[in-house]
Amino acid sequence: MLRQYELVERVKSYDPAADEDQLNRAYVYAVKMHGAQTRASGDPYFSHPVEVAGLLSEKRLDSSSIITGLLHDTVEDTDATLDGLSEKFGDEVAGLVDGVTKLTQLELQSSRTKQAENFRKLVLAMSQDIRVLVVKLADRLHNMRTLHFLKKEEKRKRIARETMEIYVPLTERIGIRDWKEELEDLSFQQLNPDARASITARLQFLHNEGGDLIANVVDELRRLLAEAGVKAEVQGREKSAFSIWRKMQRQNIGFEQLSDIVAFRVVVNTLEECYQALGAIHGAYPVTPGRFKDYISLPKPNGYQSLHTGVIGPDNRRIEIQIRTREMHEIAELGVAAHWVYKSSPDQAKPQRDGKQYRWLRDMLDILSNASGPDDFLEHTKMEMFSDQVFVFTPNGDLHALPRGSTPIDFAYSVHTEIGNRCVGSKINGRIKPLRTELRNGDQVEVITSKAQTPSPAWEAYVKTGKARAAIRRFVRSKQRDQYLSLGREVVQNIFQQTDHELTEKALKNVLAHFDVESVDDLYVAVGEGRYAAREVLYAVYPGAKAELQQAAPVKKAPPAQSVADGSKHTIPVKGLIPGMAVHYARCCHPLPGDRIVGIVTTGRGVTIHTIDCKTLETFADTPERWIDVGWEMNEEDPPAFMGRLHAVLANEPGSLATISTVIGRNGGNINNLNFTSRGEDFYEMLIDIEVTNVRQLNNIIAALRATAVVNSAERAQA
Repeated sequence: MLRQYELVERVKSYDPAADEDQLNRAYVYAVKMHGAQTRASGDPYFSHPVEVAGLLSEKRLDSSSIITGLLHDTVEDTDATLDGLSEKFGDEVAGLVDGVTKLTQLELQSSRTKQAENFRKLVLAMSQDIRVLVVKLADRLHNMRTLHFLKKEEKRKRIARETMEIYVPLTERIGIRDWKEELEDLSFQQLNPDARASITARLQFLHNEGGDLIANVVDELRRLLAEAGVKAEVQGREKSAFSIWRKMQRQNIGFEQLSDIVAFRVVVNTLEECYQALGAIHGAYPVTPGRFKDYISLPKPNGYQSLHTGVIGPDNRRIEIQIRTREMHEIAELGVAAHWVYKSSPDQAKPQRDGKQYRWLRDMLDILSNASGPDDFLEHTKMEMFSDQVFVFTPNGDLHALPRGSTPIDFAYSVHTEIGNRCVGSKINGRIKPLRTELRNGDQVEVITSKAQTPSPAWEAYVKTGKARAAIRRFVRSKQRDQYLSLGREVVQNIFQQTDHELTEKALKNVLAHFDVESVDDLYVAVGEGRYAAREVLYAVYPGAKAELQQAAPVKKAPPAQSVADGSKHTIPVKGLIPGMAVHYARCCHPLPGDRIVGIVTTGRGVTIHTIDCKTLETFADTPERWIDVGWEMNEEDPPAFMGRLHAVLANEPGSLATISTVIGRNGGNINNLNFTSRGEDFYEMLIDIEVTNVRQLNNIIAALRATAVVNSAERAQA
């Protein structure tokens, strides 16, 4: 444990202007307030905040952060108050302690919802001041170092899992590499101790067998760069056990097949020397294909810059090399903490801060505003943090980092939520491309917008960023609510009219508590969603109506339904039904002969025929008594016509509609209806209802359409 004078001297070594008196008072105050408290290890409790402060001082953070590290547990675990801290140490320190205290009080509980809610509040707290997150990470790192003292294995695994899922990616985002690797290793030790022990043993064996391998490669690289006239510092380091294990899992290979478990770093003085060193290395050794990455011209979102390359180096060993300047190295090692580093010269006595590396944090806040709940938020933010990246540009040359596999819709939402909502098309490298096109490194993307456009629910299937998905879901939820509201109001009004009862808003307000809703609109939505039946609302308002309905005359049976082609001579070609039963074909899935089908008994409508994979069937999972086993019974000589529905994306150019009409006609189909669902300058989407005799004919039409130049895509619709 750091002694008082050691901590103060360490801070003064990089920040001569630090308030020595305040640091001393904070140290003494923490020791006094925690008193005789002890940790699970048996150590005095005040050793924990002192070690946290020590970790922060290693990253050369400002004195306010160091003092926050010393005091971060006082409000939660002692009689200290925020007002008292503000009076003794100032408002800035009190605000930081308050932020860290709120996070500490929200440690992961047993349920996923608790975890999601805690992470949501973590994002809110660190958005106010990123130093809250840095202190919290130092707190978590020291707790992980002492995690083995906890007796319950289940609790250790829970904390390790939370660390791996949330705190490791956050540490990577702010660029503190050594903290990230240590958190990974400590979590790995708890979650998979056998795998870690095995990899550690193999690494030790390589040490014993390989001798001075790293030293030999370092010497060779130094000699090579010196001959090229490049002054450089060369270092070699072994990859962590977790990093090796993750690569083995990702590539599905054994330890023996790994040939790059050691990475080498070249640190030079200038940007020009980075590329000069790269040229010297590539000129001397064969380059490993696909291993070169230029993070200098395309920095990572956390500000990290380096040249990465892989070569077949000395002794024909495959090695990885990172090349960077000293300034880049400082940012790579300290991450966001580098922006609080105090320089020794008087004119640089203030911390340097740049908001570019916080773009990911602003995106998380956008997700937070669009998410329907904590679970939704956690899903989207994990999506943001656990993704390989692709770098694309705006027409003005601005860089945007997106998850690999992103589309122009993801790009539009990364620019601004409103641009994403109004997106109708895109140009990639100057050429019109569909919105579902996957972006590649270096693409220049231009978004085409329209005031009349709104997000399509179909977009969710091919977006990758959590920000885009959250915004689309928010819009879809609002539209669904409007539809449920309209449907619920209509159903309730109908049943009140049928029973000659007056429907008033006042009467509905009186029964809101009965249905556990807050407003009349919420009640209508609940009815529209099917959570409550309209007659339940009637009974709640007029209790006597139940007896009236039971005494009412029974409804007459519906006449036997005819074939799908009204007025035709065909009978219903479905077997397994009771004679005379009314039959309808579901409009959600448009079943065709050849599809596997099932019948659902529907009150007042007889039986509705669905395809066996129709999503609507999920709503009937709890009522198996309504399911009927049915099949097709076709007349091969004179088959009736059925309605099949297609979803197609066409190029918006003259003759497109004529072309697809011709293709459909040549394959024996007859277009019954066309409905445009989305239209842009270059592409439009439509639903096409086609009369066919069976599913085979519809598939033939789909195949023919897909082979047509003007058709971007064609598939069977499910709606």
